[in-house]
Amino acid sequence: MSILPRLLAAATLALVIPTATLLAAPMQKVMLLTGQSSKYHDWLKSYPLVRTYLEQTGLFTVDVVLTPTQGADMSGFKPTFSNYAAVVMIYEGDEWPAATKAAFVAYMKNGGGLVSIHDTDNAFPYWKEWNEMIGVGGWGLKADGNIGARDITFGPMIRWRDGKVVLDATTPGGATHPAKHDFLVTTRTPDHPIMRGLPAAWLHANDEIYSRLRGPAKNVTVLATALPDKVKFPTATGENEPMLMTITYGKGRIFHTTLGHVNSKDLPPYLPLVCAGFAVTVQRGTEWAATGKVTQKVPADFPTAGKTSVRIP
Repeated sequence: MSILPRLLAAATLALVIPTATLLAAPMQKVMLLTGQSSKYHDWLKSYPLVRTYLEQTGLFTVDVVLTPTQGADMSGFKPTFSNYAAVVMIYEGDEWPAATKAAFVAYMKNGGGLVSIHDTDNAFPYWKEWNEMIGVGGWGLKADGNIGARDITFGPMIRWRDGKVVLDATTPGGATHPAKHDFLVTTRTPDHPIMRGLPAAWLHANDEIYSRLRGPAKNVTVLATALPDKVKFPTATGENEPMLMTITYGKGRIFHTTLGHVNSKDLPPYLPLVCAGFAVTVQRGTEWAATGKVTQKVPADFPTAGKTSVRIP
């Protein structure tokens, strides 16, 4: 090749590289909000893995925001939610100040994103707007400090029966779950961006099937369910319980996953958290909450209906 063609090729390459860089999608700023758990969970074990999963996508910059410790003065806890495309929460603790709650409500109504992971749906049982954001929630602390705030007065349970959502407002009882075990997660809304391309069913590793969650159950799309086995677990509900959901609140988008249990007694690897199905659905759910779309491909190690898949750090 003569000098002139080589110079032209180099010049062309020099032009192409900056253009491609300029066309790359901007990274989304995400707040990972955590700092408290009940005695049944352990945020210190879960949030580092969730942070890693989000950063591995190359789509997010993640700021970890910690609340004060349980029982400490919460009056100065005032994150600037509006700086973020989405807030990913692993939190089950003290109430926020009224002004902080109001700021979060405004953020969500104006188009913010929320990702609620596992025990987060047990938080804030007496915060009306929060219950609407998550659709249905778990136990929650009563005023006397005991668990079980969310009872039949909080709203219906979500059931999946005969191929559709059914709201059950008559069955008594609050949240429960069978013992941890591997279970099948069944896709119910395959055309949703979060679920598109995922298997019709996949085996999730050694987790709790959150059951009989209650709440307003408004504007909820059930993405996936799981069925507790009453033969193995006689006290289980025997109902298709929602595992993955989306909710709209004002202009805001919420991805609610009940998967991802870990407590202070658990030793690594934390199978529910290192399950590739958990990691991928959190990644995809966060992108959807932040942007309204999902650009990620389904990885080759996603679980199948016959086999779990875990990613040991």
